[in-house]
Amino acid sequence: MSNGLPDYIAAARPNPPDNRAPWYKNTAPAYAGIFLWFVFWLGATQAPNAGGVLSHGIWAPIVSLLLAALLCHTFYYVILGIMGQKTGLPLYIVGTSTFGATGGFIMPGFLMGVLQFGWLGVNTYFSSDALSKAIFSSDALSKTIPVNAKIIMVVWGAAAAFVGLKGIQYVARVATYLPLIPLITLIVLFLATVGGLGSFDASEFVALHKTAVPTAPTALSSFGVVAFIVTYVVGFFATAGAAGVDFGTNSRDERDVHMGGFVGIAVAIIVTAGLATLILAGAYGKAGIAAVTTEEGKMAMSAYDVIPAVLGTGLSKVVYLLLAIAAFPAACFSAFVAANSFKATLPKVNPFVSVGIGAVAAIIIAVMGWAADLTMVFNIIGASFGPICGAMAVDYMLNKCRWAGPRKGFNPAGWLAWGFGFVIGIMPNLGIPLPMAPVWAMVAGAVVYWIAAKAGMESEPMPFSPETGEVPPRAPEVQVD
Repeated sequence: MSNGLPDYIAAARPNPPDNRAPWYKNTAPAYAGIFLWFVFWLGATQAPNAGGVLSHGIWAPIVSLLLAALLCHTFYYVILGIMGQKTGLPLYIVGTSTFGATGGFIMPGFLMGVLQFGWLGVNTYFSSDALSKAIFSSDALSKTIPVNAKIIMVVWGAAAAFVGLKGIQYVARVATYLPLIPLITLIVLFLATVGGLGSFDASEFVALHKTAVPTAPTALSSFGVVAFIVTYVVGFFATAGAAGVDFGTNSRDERDVHMGGFVGIAVAIIVTAGLATLILAGAYGKAGIAAVTTEEGKMAMSAYDVIPAVLGTGLSKVVYLLLAIAAFPAACFSAFVAANSFKATLPKVNPFVSVGIGAVAAIIIAVMGWAADLTMVFNIIGASFGPICGAMAVDYMLNKCRWAGPRKGFNPAGWLAWGFGFVIGIMPNLGIPLPMAPVWAMVAGAVVYWIAAKAGMESEPMPFSPETGEVPPRAPEVQVD
């Protein structure tokens, strides 16, 4: 402890101005790379209902993506990005204002590290799926997970965790360019299928889906399409939204924060998921169900699934291999972020032990097939980090758009806000229907924090100088007669 502050806070230093760069060199490409990951556009159209998100045509999902992009950029990222830009301090330090100097060990620091292994599990599952399609067959994981795919998952997860701990600098050197692979894939697929968009018929697509999958639920309503896409996108983005604090520390000014988010988040969401939607519609409009149904009779419901039909078996294997390679840095970075989180919050635990345990859990999530349910996974992430984003934003605004500094112990207002938000966000996973649950989790976190703060439930701030790590003396109170 240093002057009453935990050592991890006392040792914090802001990122100096000399280390910062324009938005197009850091924030925008980093965020865009997240949304170019093929898992994002793989699941963007995969509602289980007949017709998926295309049950009402092309425009319903496109408008839904515009709304989701606005929510992610404006209500999850911007304020947290500005907090990072102004303070120069990382998320696990800035979050101590909302959750307390002691509570900050857990929230958001430790939680961010734990959830990285959920991401590692998702990456491991779908990257192994792509590799299986490239090496064995184009429909490797459609029904069950064969032994060879499980072996790939074990090797992939273990390798990503090891590289994340020991060799992340080597991955970082090429990671900047690898997102070009999924981007080029989307562009090629779009050019090959755009001719079918004029022939796409939503009602025929719904009927074809019911024929291929008789158990498919009834087609979504227009609002259902909006709710599915917003839930999916916001849930996917929630941890990255909170990490806007970290991205902000690399921004020179507020313009960098806004432009980096607008291009890297809003535009990237619309372009990647929008192209994926148009590709699926164009593939069916151009070729019909016979050409885009997978080998085992499963209905192809994503741009990822229609790759063999559009590009042919041979070229599709190469594309699946390249998509898996492009996803490997993201798996390594998940392990790297988790390791840094655990080093800060559990300094006495060897990172190989903490990350190793997490990697085993991630591999189990993949091998058991739990990672395949993206909507469930992203609901958990949205329920966990939506309230954090909402509460931190309100904490900042109540303090006249300044960071309040660490608060003593566990800040009750922050923990109440997170608890209420998490319960609301996790409802769909408990069988309680709640459209757009990740959004309401964020709203609940914001509203509850505001109410709790106004009720005097914030713990006392502990102002400190990040340049020295010391707590300056409090100014004496002035009595006015």
